Amino acid sequence: ACFRLLSSLLIPALFLSGILCVCLVVLLWGIRLWIQQRKKQLTSAGKDGKRPLLVAFFHPYCNAGGGGERVLWCAVRTLQKKYRNVMCVVYTGDRDATGEEIVEGAFRRFNIKLTHPVKFVFLEKRYLVEASLYPYFTLLGQSLGSVFLGWEALLKCVPDIYIDSMGYAFTLPLFKYLGGCRVGCYVHYPTISTDMLSVVRNQDTRFNNAAFITKNPLFSKFKLVYYYFFAFMYGLVGSCSDVIMVNSSWTLNHILSLWRAGACTNVVYPPCDVQTFLDIPLEEEKSTTEYSIVSVSQFRPEKDHPLQIRAFAKLLKEKRLGQQPSLKLILVGGCRNQQDEERVNNLKHLCEKLGVSNNVMFRINIPFEELKRHLAEATIGLHTMWNEHFGIGVVECMAAGTVILAHNSGGPKLDIVVPYEGHITGFLAENEDNYAETMAYILSLSPEKRLEIRENARRSVHRFSDQHFEETLLLSVEPLFK
Repeated sequence: ACFRLLSSLLIPALFLSGILCVCLVVLLWGIRLWIQQRKKQLTSAGKDGKRPLLVAFFHPYCNAGGGGERVLWCAVRTLQKKYRNVMCVVYTGDRDATGEEIVEGAFRRFNIKLTHPVKFVFLEKRYLVEASLYPYFTLLGQSLGSVFLGWEALLKCVPDIYIDSMGYAFTLPLFKYLGGCRVGCYVHYPTISTDMLSVVRNQDTRFNNAAFITKNPLFSKFKLVYYYFFAFMYGLVGSCSDVIMVNSSWTLNHILSLWRAGACTNVVYPPCDVQTFLDIPLEEEKSTTEYSIVSVSQFRPEKDHPLQIRAFAKLLKEKRLGQQPSLKLILVGGCRNQQDEERVNNLKHLCEKLGVSNNVMFRINIPFEELKRHLAEATIGLHTMWNEHFGIGVVECMAAGTVILAHNSGGPKLDIVVPYEGHITGFLAENEDNYAETMAYILSLSPEKRLEIRENARRSVHRFSDQHFEETLLLSVEPLFK
């Protein structure tokens, strides 16, 4: 009787599930056909009678002026130079600027001049991907928000080739299966990484793992389950990509473990404006009475400026024992909003508490020429972010001729501060004591030895030039154009 009851319930349930699956497939196929029809209506032939190949970049913050935007505009310029029949499209939420202003901004900030016009598709629902909208379950909220934003983009313009250049992997299946596009992506930073999973698993308090979660085993378990579920979903959507480009070996390792698509994954180092810094003359140090240590990074929590100040305070304390040249720490960075400004005030309070205020300078949102001057005069370039995915600031410090001291993790460890032709290019450290000791060691070297390290570092950064980026990008995206 029990078996008959189960079978009488199970068979209708399976039948109903089958009908629902068929209906879903038919619905999705219908949407795809409708989108293809829409594509024919929206695109028109060029002057030669042929329809241009539409290559769309999904970059909702294309006017932001950071390293990710430099990658975008270099990629657009590269494709324009290589392919005559390509029309580049940029999906953006920057509705406070015109297309002309955005292109002019790219030229002003990055010295990137585009050879052909770009079509901008302005999106109205960018607020859906802003972290502030999701105080809890931020990763999931932003990812689902990106699907809705991607749907808006797809309805406004259906491209032939779609490239996500900002890390919104959940848009990839949308454009591939409903839009019928060939899809690629450039990953600056995995949305979730195995490091993030280990931070939660080990109940480690960090900027992305609040103390109230680490102190509660139940909350930690729940967050770990949520992270594993998200990592699984992230792996599924990412593996839809036909071409995957990553910015460093660190990102590569994480993407390979999560997306498992090694055959179509390549490292394409971001284009750093190394030539501008290489133009700074490399001379032997003139001053032996004052040394400066310069840090260049936005005032964001993950950049770990407190570590820099504490290590510098420790260095000063040890240096004061003898008659040593005076030292100053110059923190150069951008403040995006009020939160960043509050962070700077907290750092100033830390300097007062440690008694180093007179030796620490804050230079906020300074012009590029002033940044160059600080780097030209500096002895040490300082960088303290744990698991920095690449580290454009590290490359710039090396190109400018400072002796770099970066964190022993992520991109700096695996790609940048590595021996070049068997010669040392800089130093790595992990904690307050390491940093203080290594700074003291660098300062104890002779000016000739420091010059040798600076010259090695300069020779090594050509790997991160615009030209190298163009070559590796074209090799990577070639399958999308076949």
